[in-house]
Amino acid sequence: MSVTDPAPATGPATDQGTEPVQPRWATGDADVLFDQDQLHTFEITLSDEALATLDADPTAEEYVEGSLTFDGETIDPIGVRYKGSVGAFLGCTDGPDPFDPSGAKSCTKLSIKLKMNWADPDAEFYGVRRIQLHADNLDPSLMHERLGYWLFREMGVPAPRSTHARVVVNGEFVGVFSLTEQVDGRFTRDRFDDGTGNLYQDAWPFDGDGEPTGEEQLLDALETNEDEDPSTEIMRAFATEVAAAAPGEVLDVIERWTDVETLLRTFVVDRAIGNDDGPLHWYCFGPCGPHNFFWYEDPSARELALIPWDLDNAFDAFVPGSVTASVTAIADPWGAITADCQPFAFGAFGLLQRSAACDPLIGALTTLSDDYARLRDELLTGPMSAERVAEQVADWSAQIESSVAEAASLHPDAVSVENWHAAIDALLAGLEISRSRGA
Repeated sequence: MSVTDPAPATGPATDQGTEPVQPRWATGDADVLFDQDQLHTFEITLSDEALATLDADPTAEEYVEGSLTFDGETIDPIGVRYKGSVGAFLGCTDGPDPFDPSGAKSCTKLSIKLKMNWADPDAEFYGVRRIQLHADNLDPSLMHERLGYWLFREMGVPAPRSTHARVVVNGEFVGVFSLTEQVDGRFTRDRFDDGTGNLYQDAWPFDGDGEPTGEEQLLDALETNEDEDPSTEIMRAFATEVAAAAPGEVLDVIERWTDVETLLRTFVVDRAIGNDDGPLHWYCFGPCGPHNFFWYEDPSARELALIPWDLDNAFDAFVPGSVTASVTAIADPWGAITADCQPFAFGAFGLLQRSAACDPLIGALTTLSDDYARLRDELLTGPMSAERVAEQVADWSAQIESSVAEAASLHPDAVSVENWHAAIDALLAGLEISRSRGA
């Protein structure tokens, strides 16, 4: 894609029919937002009542009306809400149980979603309808999302773009956030030859028993086509055919329905960045299953693609003493099976999990050991080499350092510059551990 130049300034409409000037946000595309050389500022304005509503119960995730000023232009109205799961709200609400967040906001930063088509369902802001601003409260390096998605994309995986952004609310600088691309219909149309198909969030093709996921669960997970009498036939047919295949034929079936090379690339990066809260972590809170991913089905090619999501806990697996790593730790290296595919307790909190390789899809892919090793070597000698990662992180650090210092000077719960540098050093040291391990 290329950025569309804004319409020439023609002045206000006149009786002679002069067209009004279009704002830049209505004529530009998403490349503007995710320009890696820019640190954009998002200035959000809310009424006192609207802000109080948000702060009283962030986990409600209900929109209030506000406005946004961006690059000298104001968009009014927009929808604004806090967003996240347990990890995003951990320690940031004043309820009694931090692992069941409730109550009022207690951290300066919380992840924010902006609904840019609040007043007009068809309106787009630089080509998008939603803005995701992630607070990164569990990531003192502030680099997990940007670096993780960059590595996926460098390895040819269809992954969101991510960069940093400054956020100001009612005139107060809140801090540095990750501006991460929304995975939605616009994303699928941009990344796939036929982007009109179904996009599912956190619905795996198989359940914890290896059976095809039911239609009702798939429909509940839909992020596109919800109002168009959608069919889940492609995902269901894929899972049914894999489940029915003889052991020696499973890979042949998977190759007919997916790009196996891209799937392997996805899992190679996933393991290399220690993404222990993603599709390879099968938690057993009731039925066993993974989360933090999307599946897209191309209706023309009848092909499925896995899209990574929510990388704030990535890299922590290699950082000694990481609190989040103790919660999200995966027991098994790639392809290993523990407890004969029964749930077992692991990690500091003894949370139940099940080996990912017990899943029919993942288990079949783990047999491709030579291809996996080839792609891991490609990653480690390419985008995740020490030199390239250090260069990228240094560039991004220089871009945000003054803003990190500004936030630290304003807010007691902001990461200090000293601790931020230490977290980046720990991140780079952890990646060295990843490079040196076998899988």
